[in-house]
Amino acid sequence: MEEVKRGSKPDFVLSDDEILRFGTRLCVPNDEDLRRELLEEAHCSKFAIHPGGTKMYKDLRQNYWWSGMKRDIAQFVAQRLVCQQVKAEHQRPVGSLQPLAIPEWKWEHITMDFVIGLPRTLGGNNAIWVIVDRVDKVCSLFAYESQLFFRSFSFSLCEGDVRMHGVPVSIVSDRDPRFTSRFWHSLQKALDTKLSFSTAFHPQTDGQSERVIQVLEDLLRACILDLQGNWDDHLPLVEFAYNNSFQASIGMTPFEALYGRKCQSPICWNDVGERKLLGPELVQLTVEKVALIKERLKAAQSRYKSYADHRRRDLEFEVGDHVFLKVSPMKSVMRFGRKGKT
Repeated sequence: MEEVKRGSKPDFVLSDDEILRFGTRLCVPNDEDLRRELLEEAHCSKFAIHPGGTKMYKDLRQNYWWSGMKRDIAQFVAQRLVCQQVKAEHQRPVGSLQPLAIPEWKWEHITMDFVIGLPRTLGGNNAIWVIVDRVDKVCSLFAYESQLFFRSFSFSLCEGDVRMHGVPVSIVSDRDPRFTSRFWHSLQKALDTKLSFSTAFHPQTDGQSERVIQVLEDLLRACILDLQGNWDDHLPLVEFAYNNSFQASIGMTPFEALYGRKCQSPICWNDVGERKLLGPELVQLTVEKVALIKERLKAAQSRYKSYADHRRRDLEFEVGDHVFLKVSPMKSVMRFGRKGKT
């Protein structure tokens, strides 16, 4: 104050009634309670309704000043519970991509998902069960009626993939009620299969199945427009067409990764000369292809991780930190509790 009176602080002015100003703005004393009361009035009152830190600073600086004012306002707004709950996110998502480990062999680790809400066919089917191997990318498609799911579930699994490829070591899926049901857990316990569920509202965990479903829906639309009829009539050929088409992530077709060579089709019906391999040579080639596929999958995962992490940011938590759980996909009031037995 003495420095102001002597004129060594020209930006500060002391009025006749002993009020200190910084230019035309009132200087707020170094009183924590007073500053907090001022901040709460500027932020929480009915005339302000929780503005952001920048807007709040711009409003207050027209009339008030104190050292560290902008920092204090930013800290105050960051600690407001209501602001953290209602404000839209504008920052990059937190957390880097964590790819799943690449399996050692084919059909030991698979992924599953469903396509539901399809038009009901003459056979009564209105959904598709999608199973994809994580190494060779071969997919199996099963049409079923959603109301009779559990009746056909174990039959399709055993008659389809278990009969052809053996019992899987692990299954990656989302948190669909079918996968979290008591029946499904009991079945996998009997088969000694590990269940790995993706994070809620995070479809990237099982991006493989999600991508297959996109292609599957495109192929089914094309079949219906071109060939007419019920979609489940075309499902076997859609499965063959997908498995016999080139996949960039493994650098070959899924059938070629599974059997060592492409399956015969009307456009490619026979291998001749040096391309025709049988016996031990075919087995050796298949083993070499698996090693090559694993290297390509590792390169693809590294590429995907680089792309994803570029749009994300790291954030470390410590024991005792309070965090919010994002539940924005839930648009209605949720009621949790038992709802029958499955």
